[in-house]
Amino acid sequence: MNQHSLRALEEWLLNLGAEPIDGDRCRWSLVTEAWTAELRLEREDLVVVWEDSDAAGSPCSLPYGLSRQDVTSAIQAGP
Repeated sequence: MNQHSLRALEEWLLNLGAEPIDGDRCRWSLVTEAWTAELRLEREDLVVVWEDSDAAGSPCSLPYGLSRQDVTSAIQAGP
């Protein structure tokens, strides 16, 4: 992921179905039938905080050194 521009990461997040939170390019919301997640583009990694009916606030830090496919799979796997 560290090989991609911020614009490319934004397009990738949009393609996942995420939407920016309050116009912030570093905070995104992704909603599925089973869970919701906040995705935060931070300095060292992508932080994902999933919420579902059973677990509130399950965080995961995904280093930018991972491939975009690996990060996509991790996000879509859910909490």
